[in-house]
Amino acid sequence: MTTLDWLIVLIVNGSIIAYGLYLARGTHSSSEWFLASRTLPWWAVGLSMFATNVDNADLVGVTGKTFTEGIHVITVYALGSAVGGILAAYFLVPEISRLGLYTNAEYLEVRYGPSARILSALIQIQYRTSMLGMMIWSTFLVLTKLVDIPEPLAWGLILLLVALAGLYTAWGGLKSVVWTDSAQGIVMMAAAIVVFVSIWNAVGGWSALEEKLLAADQRDGSHLADKLHIGGFRGDHDAVSPYMVALGWTIVGAGYWTVNHTQTMRLMGSRSLADMKYAAVFGVILSLPVMMISACLGVFAHGIDGLPPHETADDLYPILANQFLGPGLKGLVVAGMVAAVVSTFDSMGSALSAIFTRDVYARLIAPNKSDEHYVFVGRIATVAVLLIGFAYLPFIWKQDHMLKAFTTLIPVFVTPLFTIYLAGVFTRLHRGSGTFGLLCGSSYGLVALYDRQFATPQILPHWFTELWVAYSWSIGFTLVPMVLASLVLTRWKGEGAEPRTETGWLQRSREELTAFPDAESKGSLWTWLSAILVTVASCWIVFVWLW
Repeated sequence: MTTLDWLIVLIVNGSIIAYGLYLARGTHSSSEWFLASRTLPWWAVGLSMFATNVDNADLVGVTGKTFTEGIHVITVYALGSAVGGILAAYFLVPEISRLGLYTNAEYLEVRYGPSARILSALIQIQYRTSMLGMMIWSTFLVLTKLVDIPEPLAWGLILLLVALAGLYTAWGGLKSVVWTDSAQGIVMMAAAIVVFVSIWNAVGGWSALEEKLLAADQRDGSHLADKLHIGGFRGDHDAVSPYMVALGWTIVGAGYWTVNHTQTMRLMGSRSLADMKYAAVFGVILSLPVMMISACLGVFAHGIDGLPPHETADDLYPILANQFLGPGLKGLVVAGMVAAVVSTFDSMGSALSAIFTRDVYARLIAPNKSDEHYVFVGRIATVAVLLIGFAYLPFIWKQDHMLKAFTTLIPVFVTPLFTIYLAGVFTRLHRGSGTFGLLCGSSYGLVALYDRQFATPQILPHWFTELWVAYSWSIGFTLVPMVLASLVLTRWKGEGAEPRTETGWLQRSREELTAFPDAESKGSLWTWLSAILVTVASCWIVFVWLW
């Protein structure tokens, strides 16, 4: 890193962080802090969703994963994001917003009861703080492998980034987060293009890469060319249909966009229903090309002669950037990586602090304090949530690559939670069935996780616990018990008790929230056309172009 590179990093990211602190001025009420008073335009929300969806852990982790397994991971950013974004913005979040709610966990109490709400809050905190651990580790890799600074200094800089992101997020809430994310998203896209063009030129393009991999397969009896096709991956034991892998990734992506409050919170801050829908489509469209670039880097590495040695696949992204980028460009890429980590730090900090403050603290611990008190608690929780991510580092270190650490935990709790959200919106299953289904699905997830990760040898068959089939089994083990419970409860208890009427600050804050504009105006047809087009395009990318 030259002086020019460091100047680019400092000027770009320093300006964005200063902008976030500037925006934080004047944020006082809970509606301003949690939902930006529902004033955000679609393009800002979409850019923020993109910046949150594509973080530095994705850029580093996807490169490593595609190096070892191939480009099948693109499915989660194409089909998974399209399905999840549409489910969230067109069905789930409009229902939540019409009810005047602040978090997606609040909806579960209205639909199923308080226990479902509390479990959802705890699951979301676990789910997203594990991602924070991946971000911290990927930032460490970039600082030590690309920037080449000593490890103690790298950890010090990471703590500084956490502190700065926590500062403007805690002070300004969602408004500061969305507008800084918008700027950070632009920097991330520029950095991704720079890396891609450099590696593309070094390899000689897609055709040259394909020729090199086919030649290596003929010479060594390997299957490197299969990594260029989504359908070439058949699971960890080479025994799963590639269509089941694609289905698994689709479930992961859909669950991310619906369960993950870092995304639904942004949609809730939209100024209208049409803005909400356009924002989701825009966020999906922006995410796909950037993640395709990262996926390509992993397989491109197989076509580079004299690839530098690396201890793990996750080292690959910073090593490639370090080898092929010159002064100035390296600084832009590091600035993009820093922007990626800060944008997701602030997003998770604001969303998870909102979950904790409303769904745990105000619901169970202190239900009737002042509005200022809960805003203060949310600010303190922001910093605490960011620090929890460090606890996951030992688990991440033990995995082949960091994305495996993340995906292996999803069918345990997240997929069952995703299932009861959809069942709540699309079915009339009994109010008492939600918690029962969530517990049944999570029980299967824990059994499968133990068998998959810790049992030696495995006790249960691969077709029952292997990661890519576990996503589908998890949905089944959640939904079927919900149906059975509904049949029993409807017969003996009727349709279920009425939703609990909240009191204290939770109710007051809902009454103070600006009424959500229910009508889409004249843009309704275009919102649905955009959803259809992005879904068709995603299906073509996955099942035709790259299959």
